Amino acid sequence: MHNLSDTIVAVSSPSGGVRSIIRITGPDTRQICQQVFEPDPNVGIRNPQHVIARAAGQSAIRNSVIGSGQVRINDGLAVDAWLYSFFAPRSYTGEDLAEIHVCAGRIIVEALVQNLLARGLRAAEPGEFTARAYLNGKLDLTQAEAVNEVISSSNRLQLEAAERLLRGRLTKVADEIRAALLEVLSLIEAGLDFSGEDIGFIGAQEATRRLGAIQQSLEDLLAGSIRYETLMDLPAVGIAGAPNAGKSSLLNALLGWERSIVSPQPKTTRDVLSGVLTTDRVQCVLFDCAGLIAKPDNTLDELAQRAAIEALQSCSAVLFCVDAAKADLREDIAVRALIRPKSIIYVATKTDLLSEADGSQKTGKLERVFQGAFVPTSAKAGFGFQSLLDRCAAALVEDRPQSQPSSALSHLKSEVSTVALTARHRQAVTEAREQIAQAMVEETRGNEEVAVLMIRSACQALGQIEQQSLDEQVLDRIFRRFCIGK
Repeated sequence: MHNLSDTIVAVSSPSGGVRSIIRITGPDTRQICQQVFEPDPNVGIRNPQHVIARAAGQSAIRNSVIGSGQVRINDGLAVDAWLYSFFAPRSYTGEDLAEIHVCAGRIIVEALVQNLLARGLRAAEPGEFTARAYLNGKLDLTQAEAVNEVISSSNRLQLEAAERLLRGRLTKVADEIRAALLEVLSLIEAGLDFSGEDIGFIGAQEATRRLGAIQQSLEDLLAGSIRYETLMDLPAVGIAGAPNAGKSSLLNALLGWERSIVSPQPKTTRDVLSGVLTTDRVQCVLFDCAGLIAKPDNTLDELAQRAAIEALQSCSAVLFCVDAAKADLREDIAVRALIRPKSIIYVATKTDLLSEADGSQKTGKLERVFQGAFVPTSAKAGFGFQSLLDRCAAALVEDRPQSQPSSALSHLKSEVSTVALTARHRQAVTEAREQIAQAMVEETRGNEEVAVLMIRSACQALGQIEQQSLDEQVLDRIFRRFCIGK
């Protein structure tokens, strides 16, 4: 596992952004920041009650300060930067933590990281910042695992599910169930201790009733976790196109209810709207976003477009809509150039406005212009959706990760898939449920000693959800699913 005596560094922001964030945590954080960061005493202090003290010509970094200044890239180069400092234990990792924010290119950022590594820092491993937060008691294990789900969420429904897990609800419920189980265990064991004195603390019937209630709670928890896992692992399919291309009507028609407002007025949809699409062949998170515009008119349009493009780039497939009755396709061609999805399915919408002959001719023209096959549809007439769902199912199968053939490991499930998180929880709950079922059988037979052993095993199984004594290899596998810098 990770060596907590090291001070680690990593770039924690995605590439290509305007601002880059270099994150540092560990015992030498303050000392390193004082070496490379020169604060400007006149600007940038967000917290007036804190100042950056100076002693012997060296600045002393204070807690909870956002300061402006310059960071030294090397002996001959310094760039403007902001320093965010958080001291132990009031930081994400529970250790001293700092973030250096710079508006600079990739080469500058890489040079800064190399400078920090040369001063004795170690490059962070995947998930090491969150692993330290867990090991230092800032997050429980379920919350730590949820951090990765928040980062990897590709749509709003997945993000909301991950945030519910991050709030610690699973740990709270599991702890409550385990406490009820321990109470039954203590009563049965107390009766065994005084078995020679004819003193009973709980009868077999009452013990079985309580165990049955606990078993039902585990059943409910197990069913809930399966629904959560399914939602987290659903592929995302986006609907894109120029304004008024029929995207919202298509979303509503596929979902079977009015999830999005439909209006002839362009730019009706401003946000990313999601819904779960479930058919006999397709199960996915389907989302409609603001119509893309070649040149946004204002800040609101630009923000809506940025959110739409980010959502579309990370989804498994995109349904690209073009109004089949539209004569001028220049706007649609420009919008198509804005996105680079993993898989694209072209959809000709509003075909009910054309005759059969005109529709066939227009579809052929669209296929020549966009160099791809189009699926003719009509939300108003309910036409073409089965063909569209067939194309969508084929695209999602192609996007699904393929397991590598291995005769020696073919019986093992992938430990880096997105279901590993909830699979671990489900395994613990399933084991506890089975042990309680056996305990109920032994209790009704009068075998209280055996029932006690079964109940203890159930407690241990539930404890695996949040025990810090988990095998180091298990913890290592959990956090290696993270990206570096998180």
